[in-house]
Amino acid sequence: MAIIPVHNSPAEPFRIVSLLPAATEIVAALGLGSHLIGRSHECDEPPSVTALPALTQARFSSNASSLDIHQAVGAALNSPRLIGQSALYALDIAQLASLQPDLILTQAVCAVCAISADDVAAAVKQSGHAACVLALSPTTLAGVWNDILNVGAVCGRLAKAREVVARLQARVAAIDYRVRGYTKPRVAVIEWLDPPMAAGNWVPEVVRLAGGTDLFGKPAGLSHWIRWEDVAAADPDAVILTPCGFTLSRTCVEAATPAIRERLVTLRACREGMLYAVDGHHLFNRPGPRLVDSLEVLAEILHPGKFRFDSTQQFAKRLDF
Repeated sequence: MAIIPVHNSPAEPFRIVSLLPAATEIVAALGLGSHLIGRSHECDEPPSVTALPALTQARFSSNASSLDIHQAVGAALNSPRLIGQSALYALDIAQLASLQPDLILTQAVCAVCAISADDVAAAVKQSGHAACVLALSPTTLAGVWNDILNVGAVCGRLAKAREVVARLQARVAAIDYRVRGYTKPRVAVIEWLDPPMAAGNWVPEVVRLAGGTDLFGKPAGLSHWIRWEDVAAADPDAVILTPCGFTLSRTCVEAATPAIRERLVTLRACREGMLYAVDGHHLFNRPGPRLVDSLEVLAEILHPGKFRFDSTQQFAKRLDF
């Protein structure tokens, strides 16, 4: 977590811009949803925030295939750009200035997933409007808890933040306790499909807490590129597809394309009914309160008949090819 003091942090900011979906959910969980005045183009939870002006947009087509997005992102990151200008996202500086926020929430984890803290800070200075920029940078569940507490502290809602964290931790502990006597399936969590990427950061921790063994991720390690041949050779008991930024329906469509399907059908997990698509956009990719929903969904997938959560019905689907 980093605070960029464009001016002194307000004790209780009444005008908040969130440029990160997880941060928007944290603000809502703290009971500060009415103070949100602007959002990123990807902020969509709670649904009411979609009525707010979107201050960012992607410079590439986010509706393209995995491979096309991968190539577009690579080209953008390798092209020249102006200092302080994101290669992948455009920020409406004029609208940001007109909204006059007291606090801007952004991230410092991944330059591909959302606009970076440095780019936001540069845009704020260019806008001429002073604001506090709070950058969230979790790589573990503990980091998520700290982010919630830090947002609460900056917003004058620390007591409420402690309550939120305590409830989330209790749900985590309940899953962790129940799965300890279960068999631990070997799991591959795939965060991108073409080319494939193994999920990192908080995901290996979530897999462990759900009673599984992550075959490719390292605790708090970054996501990294692998090959489908590596997945086949590891022979996981379960394969979970959670491509970054993809909804459940979009993941299902992408998985069914010939280039991906021909890889998946060779896996034992697919033949044995343990290949699942999960909404990465709303769950696994979003380091906020719903990472606990991600944990519960994964526990239900890995231990059939032992759990039942509403989120599993909404955000996960077994793929039968």
